[in-house]
Amino acid sequence: MLGNEKKSWLSFCISLVFRNFVAMKLHDVHISDYDYPLTDDRIAKYPVAKRDTSKLLIYNKGVISQDSFSSLPSYLPHGALMVFNNTKVIQARLHFQKDTGALIEIFLLEPFAPSDYEQMFQTTDTCKWLCLIGNAKKWKEGALLRTISIKGRELQLQARHIGEHGTSQLVEFQWSLQKEVSFAEILDAVGELPIPPYLNRKSEESDKTTYQTVYSKIKGSVAAPTAGLHFTPSVLQQIDDNGIERAELTLHVGAGTFRPVKSDTISGHEMHTEYIAVRKNVIERLIAHGGKAIAVGTTSVRTLESLYYMGLKVMAEPDISETRLHVDQWEPYNDAGADVSSVEALQALVSWMDRKSLSVLHSSTQIIIVPGYTYHVVNMLVTNFHQPKSTLLLLVSAFVRGQWRLIYDYALANDFRFLSYGDSSLLIPGEAESTK
Repeated sequence: MLGNEKKSWLSFCISLVFRNFVAMKLHDVHISDYDYPLTDDRIAKYPVAKRDTSKLLIYNKGVISQDSFSSLPSYLPHGALMVFNNTKVIQARLHFQKDTGALIEIFLLEPFAPSDYEQMFQTTDTCKWLCLIGNAKKWKEGALLRTISIKGRELQLQARHIGEHGTSQLVEFQWSLQKEVSFAEILDAVGELPIPPYLNRKSEESDKTTYQTVYSKIKGSVAAPTAGLHFTPSVLQQIDDNGIERAELTLHVGAGTFRPVKSDTISGHEMHTEYIAVRKNVIERLIAHGGKAIAVGTTSVRTLESLYYMGLKVMAEPDISETRLHVDQWEPYNDAGADVSSVEALQALVSWMDRKSLSVLHSSTQIIIVPGYTYHVVNMLVTNFHQPKSTLLLLVSAFVRGQWRLIYDYALANDFRFLSYGDSSLLIPGEAESTK
């Protein structure tokens, strides 16, 4: 008996040392190792005419094949749970022209006052946003004015620059016809959809439809969860018919998703914060499926994996506030919770929500997933093809246990289309020797 105890203790110590070693090495991941040749002609500037006729790469435990996206349901296991991000892209670009003729662009990043997304879009008098400002040198003082027409009536929209707030700019908006017109209506009337900068074109009327998923519901993103752009009502119906359950959560995608990694190692990159909302019954369904799910898109991945770490926080501090559930960038790489299953963590989160009388969890995450990360909830992933040297490519590499280059070489050799409007992949990880 004593011998078995010594062996168990020795195994635990070896495991602890190994995990701490891996955690230290994560910060030394060189971004240059995650580069590949992506020329402009490989970037899809527009989607295919019918969403589900895009190409689908299937990576199944080291074996690669291809099909049409419309065939996706046939590759999914009966009885699995598939999770979608139902965020909706807002028309976040606003343009003003000064009396001098100078054009000023205000790019809405996230609501400041009110800070709640739903309240923000419903407000009918004044609001403040954290923004990026284009041609800011031409806007040194004074308010910007724009006359717009809504509901057959004209109103004056005013923008006033309050000052810097972190890496963003704080801008206050006010408008006439107060109590009659909401900020959501103003954006719908004059805002422009923020399509990705790498498309190298202006947004078009068609983007208002094609750059939204067919299941988008909750306004708040400034970029689409692009893996979902391939789904059609027909594909969703096939998923249902094949006995695969569907669930939705919300993560509002920020402009930081396009931020390049400029540091030599990933330790020098600051991940952006994203806001999430997950209903308790979705977490309960995850538990019923053994704490595992098929994620549609990297945004769903970051939300699902963050739920695990929020569960760990609740286990360590049962009375923790909703705000403090925020997952910090490198938090997953300490040793906490290494032996806690996804079901245990999610059950703790549900119990906490019950104690707080919460039906929806509202929090935020800064999680970064890089090679060496251990996935807890996601076991299959539907995702597009991402930019070289990006955090999203690192996430994919971590998921397929280092075999990302095999996948991307195949996609390049077989004329797959890349990035937001490009083709898709279904990733089912298997054992791999490489850890890059």
